[in-house]
Amino acid sequence: MAGELVPAHYFRELGRAEIRRPGRPLEVDLGCGDGSFLLEMARHHPERDFIGVERLLGRVRKVCRKLTRNGLANARVLRLESRYVVEWLLPEASVSRLHLLCPDPWPKVRHHRRRLVREDFLTAVRRALEPGGEFLFMTDHEDYFRWAEEKVADFGGFERLPWEGDEFHHPKTDFQELWESEGKTMWRLRCRRPLNAATE
Repeated sequence: MAGELVPAHYFRELGRAEIRRPGRPLEVDLGCGDGSFLLEMARHHPERDFIGVERLLGRVRKVCRKLTRNGLANARVLRLESRYVVEWLLPEASVSRLHLLCPDPWPKVRHHRRRLVREDFLTAVRRALEPGGEFLFMTDHEDYFRWAEEKVADFGGFERLPWEGDEFHHPKTDFQELWESEGKTMWRLRCRRPLNAATE
């Protein structure tokens, strides 16, 4: 399907040329949902490449159709679990920004182990980001935000950056629109892989 990124092999790291064109920054949207954020970013930044990651086939097909209909050749969708993509497929130092927006907070204590923001995930995020690359996390769930803050602080491999909401173009996701209409607060965490970070 046009707009879908289908790797030649799912059990090896992707080649840099498979996911980004030379001289163009790559941004990855984990759990891209209905694609509203992905499409708006691709439209606003034609000079960048984008990959949306989404595990549900119906959503992937809908987003691909939207990309094709809007003529957005700088964005594709990869149908896989976000954790697997970050930990196993993304090449080292290949991503300029990685977005994790409004993920499932798994609020019950017995389900906390299912939360994405954990040490192994952060290790993989840091590896995938180029030096100076950013990891952006946003949630309406304060407990998950505090959890993520603590995990990132304990990990220690990132520099914390301010993110008040207007530092750069960052359109709202479908979930963000819904939750803000209900009066909920969005909690934001923005981190950077240090510019002088050595490769692994």
